[in-house]
Amino acid sequence: MAAAEKIFAQKGFYGATMENIAEEAELSPATLYLYFRSKDELFASLNLKMLKVLVEKMEAVRERKELNPEQKIMALKEALYDVYRSDPLNVINVLRFQSSEELRNLSPDLSSKIKDEARKYLRVIAGIFEDGVSEGSFMNGHPVAFADIVWGLFAGLVLWEDTKKGFDPTKDFLKPTLAFAIEIISRGVKKH
Repeated sequence: MAAAEKIFAQKGFYGATMENIAEEAELSPATLYLYFRSKDELFASLNLKMLKVLVEKMEAVRERKELNPEQKIMALKEALYDVYRSDPLNVINVLRFQSSEELRNLSPDLSSKIKDEARKYLRVIAGIFEDGVSEGSFMNGHPVAFADIVWGLFAGLVLWEDTKKGFDPTKDFLKPTLAFAIEIISRGVKKH
């Protein structure tokens, strides 16, 4: 998995080959195929790994008893940024992969695992919103729609920042942009 992360980070999904990954892992390609039937499956396994980290970070925010729901929404920005910061290139590659046709070509087992993890992080984010509605501090709305907005915002900003780096690789505005966007969302869901 470490070899795959390195090769995908260097070459991107489409530039990487199973042979590159096997060479980096000091395995024969045939051995690598014993564990993963395709590059899609291997990459999806990395996707699953990132999703599990994401779920852990989201759950840690929701479980913080000392924070009220509004503070938990603000804490999401740090948790999301931490996931990105842990491995930016692979997070970018995973986000691109999630929006591609390759995700549909996975084994039913791996596809199910990825969907389960995605549902978990959305449920946790939705739960934070539901807590705010129950407490009376957030307007009534659909909690899954709120979770989709937060996730879409994060994914969109990560991919947009990556695109902007093509114009100027020295700039990195993800953290302050994400903080500002989460603040706007937090203000927007407050009950007036």
